[in-house]
Order: sequence, then C-alpha cells, then structure tokens
Amino acid sequence: MENKQLEKSLGVAAALSTVVGMVIGGGVFFKPQAVYTLTGGAPGLGMLVWVLAGIVTIAAGLTAAEVSAAIPKTGGMMVYIEEIYGKKLGFLTGWMQSVLFFPATIAALAVMFGQQSAGLLGNESLSMPIALGIILLISVLNNISSKAGGMIQTVSTVGKLLPLILIMIFGFIKGEGNNPIVQPMVAEGVNPMSIIGQLLIAVLFAYDGWINVGAIAGEMKDPGKDLPKAIIGGLSLVMAVYVVINLAYLWVLPASELANVASPASAVAEHLFGPMGGKFITVGILISLFGALNGYLLTGPRIVYTLGEQKNLPAALGKLSKNGVPANATLAMAVLSCLYALSGQFNLLTDLAIFAVWAFYTLTFIGVIKLRKDQPNLHRPYRVPLYPIVPMIAIACGVFVVVNQLFLSGMTNTMISLGGLVITLLGLPVYSYMNKNKANSEATEKAA
Repeated sequence: MENKQLEKSLGVAAALSTVVGMVIGGGVFFKPQAVYTLTGGAPGLGMLVWVLAGIVTIAAGLTAAEVSAAIPKTGGMMVYIEEIYGKKLGFLTGWMQSVLFFPATIAALAVMFGQQSAGLLGNESLSMPIALGIILLISVLNNISSKAGGMIQTVSTVGKLLPLILIMIFGFIKGEGNNPIVQPMVAEGVNPMSIIGQLLIAVLFAYDGWINVGAIAGEMKDPGKDLPKAIIGGLSLVMAVYVVINLAYLWVLPASELANVASPASAVAEHLFGPMGGKFITVGILISLFGALNGYLLTGPRIVYTLGEQKNLPAALGKLSKNGVPANATLAMAVLSCLYALSGQFNLLTDLAIFAVWAFYTLTFIGVIKLRKDQPNLHRPYRVPLYPIVPMIAIACGVFVVVNQLFLSGMTNTMISLGGLVITLLGLPVYSYMNKNKANSEATEKAA
C-alpha cells in the first residue's frame, strides 16, 4: 500500500503543525459543557481530567510512534493493523474509520457549526439545514482540487488560534478569578468513580486526531526521528493550551454556568467583550470548525478510496476524478455524514466516534509488543521509552475507556457503544462478500 512515488520532503515542523492542526478543533470550545454537566457543575474533577487525558494521549502517542516509525507507510492506523494482525483486521480498521469514526466526527462538528451559525443569525430553525449544507459544501470544495483543501486549512488555523489566544489573554486580565477551580471535585451526590470514564471519553474527543500524522510518514524525510518528536511535542503543546484555556474559562464564569451553555467559549467571550465581541469570537470558532470539518473530509475519504482501490469496497469508490481527487469516496462519506448529522446530537456522536476508534487504538498499542515479539530484528528507528511500562499504560487506558463505555457508564452509553460495535462488526460479512467476489473475478479472468 506504500506509494513509491511519494516525495520525502516533510520535516518535523510540518508534522508538528499537522498534529496541532488536527487535534485543536471543536472539542476545546464545546466539551467543557459536557464535562461540567457530568460533574454536577463542580470544577475540580473536570480540570483534572483535562490533564489526565493529555497524559493518556501522550502515552498513546509515545507508543503508537514506534509502530509509525517501524512501518513508515502512507495510510496510518489501517496499514499498521494490517501489517501486525493481517488483512482482515486491517480492513475492519478501515471499515470502522469509513462508516463510523470519520462520518460521526464530521457530523458532530457540522451539528455544532449549524447550532452556532443559527444562534449567530438568531434563527434556531436554520441549525440542521446549515449543518447538512456545510458538509456538502466542503465535500464539493475538496472535489474541485486538493489545493482548495490546503488553502482552507491555512485560513482555519488562524481562525482557531485567534479565539483561543484572545480568551486566554483577556480571560485572566478581565476575569475576576473568584470562581472555584480545584474544589469541589464533584457536586454533592455525584460519585466520581462512576463518571470518570464518561469524562475521559468527552475530553479525549478534544485530544483526538494525533494518530493521523502517521498517514504522512511515507512523505517524511526522517520519520524515525521526526515523527515521535512531532507527536510528543505537538501533544504537550496542545495539553498546555487546553489546561490554560479551561483555567481562563473558570476565571471568568463558574463551572455551574459553563455546564448550562452549549458553547462555553462564546459565553465567556460575551462576558469579556460584550455581545458584539462574543459574536466576533463565535465567528472565529466557526472558522475553526470549518477547518476541522475540512481536515476530516480531506483525510477520511482517502481511507474509503484505498479500500475501493483494493476492491474491499465497491470499485467505484476507488476511482479518481479527472482532477485527481477521490470524488466518489468523498461524496459517499458526505452522504453518510449527513445521515449521522440528522440526529442533531453533538455529544452522542462524539462519544460514538471515540469509543469506536479507541478500541482500535488499543489494538495498535498491543501491536507494539506483538511486533517486538514477532519481528525482533525489524528496523526500529524509534523505540518507545521505558518499554514495556509506557505501552502498558496506553493499553490499560484504552481497555478502561472501552470497558467503561460498554459496561460501567449507564444504559444509554452501553447502547451507544453496542451500536458502534455492531456497525464495526458488520464489516466482517462485507469483507467476506467482497473477497469472494474478488476470487470469482480472478478465477473468471484465468479461465478466459
């Protein structure tokens, strides 16, 4: 699956900016609402989880970086899992990303884009039409040319950093700082152990995107040295930003108030800068969401395209348009994303996406140990530090996230997770059917 024609021209700066660009999206602006709702409006455990999720993600990044460096092929997690566990599990990874993770994430971001836009326009009934329209618009833009997608990413990076920087600076200058930040950990009557898993799922959405830098490993000048630096450096920077911005939120508004607003960042901005200033920040957040949507609609269809090209999905999905973009795959993902978006549920969609993808992240972490055992002489330009402690931390966290969502977070979360599991496992009969078709086609060609 490696493209021998790819030019190895990317350095650590490009990879680091990709990590930061893919990770900082919608979660940091909206997830505090879900976090403080779960804690009953108390700040302590919420703030702790932003740090904890950052440490978990860095452990995950340190671990996955060994696989990325040892298998420097374009394609990311689908390729790693195929190399370690075989073609069937590799396909299931790509299937999960194609029909669940990417569409659910795109839909979640579009739902929030629609809600924010409708609020800005003062007409809540426009929320769903805008959400569906933005998915279709970005898919059309990406089908015009890949350059258009690149330009959008550059503009949106400025859009996402501006509101963050303004809130961080003016939050501490103009905020009163009278609100509790560390205590109480949770509200009276809330059991911290019963919500810790749900809190992690919520916050891990804000940290997600880090593994996608592995998709450009084949184009890096020195992936062995540069990829780990990019993942670890990028995630450390993101964690610092997330902790500071959440402190700034609490410096201005109490956690109990942040729990009751869909967009905590906009509420804080309005408190700091007045109604017009709040609208200005909301525009910045919309640009950030637009960029995140573009990033997922740019990368997601490449997985669908690869599966189509391999004839593991219908061959039409593996065809390029005249201008060299996977137009059919992009359209298919846009339609599926629109169907998910009809739910209108941002938090439900993000929980579904994170549960599904962390099951496969965990397989990737286990894969580091399996590769060490199965292929001890494999060239490893980077080795995870403190082996096997760091991989075991990553595996334990991954198992906790998956088991907690399935069995320990209440019936609603169990049903969401089981739904994700069923959709993922539907890939097995699809794989069998497509492979039979391939075998029959090859037999027919040989007979002819």
